[in-house]
Amino acid sequence: MRRTRLPGGYLLLLGLVFGAIFFSVLGALSSYVLTQNQVQTLNTDRAKAFTIAEAGLQYYRWFLAHYPNDLQNGTGAPGPYTVSYADPESGTAGSYTLTINGNLACGQVTSIDISSKGQATGSAVTRTVKARYTRPTVAQYSYILNDSVWAGSDRIINGPYHSNGGIRMDGTANASVTSSLSSWLCTSSFNCSPDQTVAGVFGAGPNQSLWSYPAPQVDFAGIAADFNALKTIAQAQGLYFARYSTGTDTSNANYWRGYRLIFNANGTLTVRRVTGTTLLTSTAVNTAEDAVPDRGLVATDTLLGTYTIPTTCGLIYVEDNVWVEGTISNKVAVVAANVVDAGVAPNAYLKNSITYAASDGTDGLTLIAEDNVLITPDSPATMNLNGIFIAQTGAFGRNYYSSCSAAYEPKTTLTIRGTTVSSKRTGTKWVNGCGNYAGYGTRIDAYDRLLATDPPPFTPTVSTDYQFVDWREQ
Repeated sequence: MRRTRLPGGYLLLLGLVFGAIFFSVLGALSSYVLTQNQVQTLNTDRAKAFTIAEAGLQYYRWFLAHYPNDLQNGTGAPGPYTVSYADPESGTAGSYTLTINGNLACGQVTSIDISSKGQATGSAVTRTVKARYTRPTVAQYSYILNDSVWAGSDRIINGPYHSNGGIRMDGTANASVTSSLSSWLCTSSFNCSPDQTVAGVFGAGPNQSLWSYPAPQVDFAGIAADFNALKTIAQAQGLYFARYSTGTDTSNANYWRGYRLIFNANGTLTVRRVTGTTLLTSTAVNTAEDAVPDRGLVATDTLLGTYTIPTTCGLIYVEDNVWVEGTISNKVAVVAANVVDAGVAPNAYLKNSITYAASDGTDGLTLIAEDNVLITPDSPATMNLNGIFIAQTGAFGRNYYSSCSAAYEPKTTLTIRGTTVSSKRTGTKWVNGCGNYAGYGTRIDAYDRLLATDPPPFTPTVSTDYQFVDWREQ
């Protein structure tokens, strides 16, 4: 048999081809291994940077616990401040850079924003986390009550709901519902017949897995506003209006005068003196106050003036009854309290809807009344209330104007976006015995997440302990 010899150049060509393929595969594999190693290194560096950044937040939290008024890291000079992060086993593991900003209202620090940028030693990778450090306020709740309450089947509640008393929950609560009682006596006033001892939270409402009891009480004495201090601040930096009503006898019409505050979207406040009110027959939100005249309906008022609300101190102190309405611009606190005349405790009245000029969290209202916060009889059929409403010793609600054909009944929908704090039982809807209802047929309550992390100045706190109320990676 004759054999054919392959040319030498052909073998060389095959060697070059297969060699090229081999080195291409080897190069790709090496590149893959190198890329994976770089990704692993990057992920490790990112994890280290994040851990170090968090350590920076915790460090300054510790620092403020020991030096609560020092926003300069003990240096006496403005930041940022770079601090080495030491690992007990390997020495310096990296550093974090802190930027500290205090949020001021009326010259007082209300909260502290801390930004911490972490970086591991030998790495160019950085990660930044930010947090707000403050005492949590009532704005973290939709409702806080100091008395037993009945939430009817028409109620929709979106936000934490707490009572120091018992709760009958027939409405739809889409967040936690907590009572400080393990059991309580439900009477006919709460639609129980006969009277019966029930669990701290009971009723026909859905989402019962969100109910819990007994829960720690919210200290109403602790959240009470210091009216003397607020008055002094308002007189110096905010707006102050002295008492226009006279006397201490609630049966005298002159006791029920005061001020009507109309907020304007341009940041101004139109103030009218309430010179006369109309006496109406009603059942009070709390029957214990039935003897107190219903004087929420304004009969006459006169223009006092239009004022610019200071942007650095949105505190308005009224030493009298106050009627509030309008469009809020910026963060504002309104206080209706009397520290001059013994036995005089003003009310706040909600006459019309209260809205915000912007919905991005830059605007907000906290309204604190020494006694009641009441919706007036001539309130709109559909009413929207934005803000934090606090009845420090009284009740939040709307009185019952009893006649089946009353001029002020019934209303349609009440929507509250914010927080309601009431020392006494609340009520905005009544059964009138005529196959109908009085007050608002549908009530929707939702807490304001933006106010929970950045409330208006002087919003009462629910804890003396400072904590992070907002945390995010930048």
